[in-house]
Amino acid sequence: MGFNGDGTAAAPTTFAGLVSYAASHHPEFSTMEQYWWAHYAYWQNSIISTGLLAFWSHELVYFGRNLPWIVADALPSVFGRYKIQGAAKQPTAAQQWECVKYILLLHVFAEIPLMVAFHPICELFGLSVEVPFPTWPTIAGQIAVFFVIEDAYHYWIHRFLHWGPMYKNVHRIHHQYSAPFGMAAEYASPIETVLLGIGTIGSPILYGALTGNVHLWTVLIWVVFRQFQAIDAHSGYDFPWSLRHVLPFWGGADWHDDHHRYFIGNYSSSFRYWDILMGTVAGPVAGAKRRELKRQKEQARLAAQGS
Repeated sequence: MGFNGDGTAAAPTTFAGLVSYAASHHPEFSTMEQYWWAHYAYWQNSIISTGLLAFWSHELVYFGRNLPWIVADALPSVFGRYKIQGAAKQPTAAQQWECVKYILLLHVFAEIPLMVAFHPICELFGLSVEVPFPTWPTIAGQIAVFFVIEDAYHYWIHRFLHWGPMYKNVHRIHHQYSAPFGMAAEYASPIETVLLGIGTIGSPILYGALTGNVHLWTVLIWVVFRQFQAIDAHSGYDFPWSLRHVLPFWGGADWHDDHHRYFIGNYSSSFRYWDILMGTVAGPVAGAKRRELKRQKEQARLAAQGS
């Protein structure tokens, strides 16, 4: 169904009227599909409609998902035993507030322009915004693929960001906090925000370009999951019920906390296998193994030269 009605009657002009119109003319649509149709029909501008959906869903999820971690930090007597790093390394309330202010500025000046450009990108690569939505099995399957694509991209870009000049001029901002907290998930330079954002948005765009079968609704749900993953990985908490205890290959807060603590290794975003395969697991044990392997290779090289 398009966003100008179905030709059977003149559509109303208020948002509430448009929702009622969609409900009466298309009862087969779910409530969310009716609101989705009314949103696009109300604005009559797909760039604005898509941009608003992308921006407000991002803001609500980002700050909303951080609320539990703010509460946990405020109740150290209850949740302190689940904190990965000690209290001495935790940023102060003033430092966390500076982080929040920076992120708000980053969202306004770096992310809004990207979100305005998002709808033309969707059209260019064949992403749909029409109703009805895809089925839930289709959505779940595509999001699983997006996780795999993004994790691979993130691993190699993140390693690149730890290359000397890139770390010094770009990535060092994100490593200001050796003991991360949820709100610091997007504390980064605008350049890093764009580079890593390409992985998040580029995954469904690539899939859509190849298959012609990706919906914006799926992309928004995927971004929500990706935000949850990034915020939880930076939360600094490892609970007995954390996902990594259920899925051993899941990264989790303990995995990414070691990246911030040791600065080298654990470059992937969601999973562990890239770092395991490439020998870049963080931590003193893994570091000792890398140094020993390097020593053995050097001994073999010297022995080969002497023979």
